[in-house]
Amino acid sequence: MATNFPLNVTEVSPHEVERLAEGYYKGGYFCDEAVLSAIVDSFKIDVPDWIIAMTSGMSIGVGKSGCICGAANGGVAALGLLYGRTEQKGPQDPKVVRCMGLTHELHDWFREANKKHALCCRVLTREFDMGHGEHKEQCIWFTGLSAWKVATIICREEGIKNLDEGTEGGDQPYEKTPIAEVVPVTR
Repeated sequence: MATNFPLNVTEVSPHEVERLAEGYYKGGYFCDEAVLSAIVDSFKIDVPDWIIAMTSGMSIGVGKSGCICGAANGGVAALGLLYGRTEQKGPQDPKVVRCMGLTHELHDWFREANKKHALCCRVLTREFDMGHGEHKEQCIWFTGLSAWKVATIICREEGIKNLDEGTEGGDQPYEKTPIAEVVPVTR
């Protein structure tokens, strides 16, 4: 089953996607916008820029409500963009079943990978001063985590060569990078 939009690459480094997403966050996007932008740019998906705008309201746990983490939301949006449906065919539609399976995989993996076993922004950030220091560092890292996992899922599902496979540390995202080392990127 093909994606909704052509992927115009034959190989991708999920670690590069991870770093790109982190740079987009540091450059001024929120986590959800950064994840989707990194996926769109890394897989050279030809979609209008307003696709990124669709995720802006998911920021800071959905409109600053502290609910689901925006990094996870951005990953779900990226998978929905590629594997979601546009026709009303009920809950057994193979397209929606596949999309739900991939987003469930992201959900479960992200809960474990963030080491806090949660997707609630409020839970993930409760010990931090919002938007500063350690909070920002953590959110940049979560952004990279989500982008890395989505990139590995897409590579696997579409048979795109994962340039990190077989390399040391290629089967895991990077550990948290100090904020000073993340290079801001603009689209």
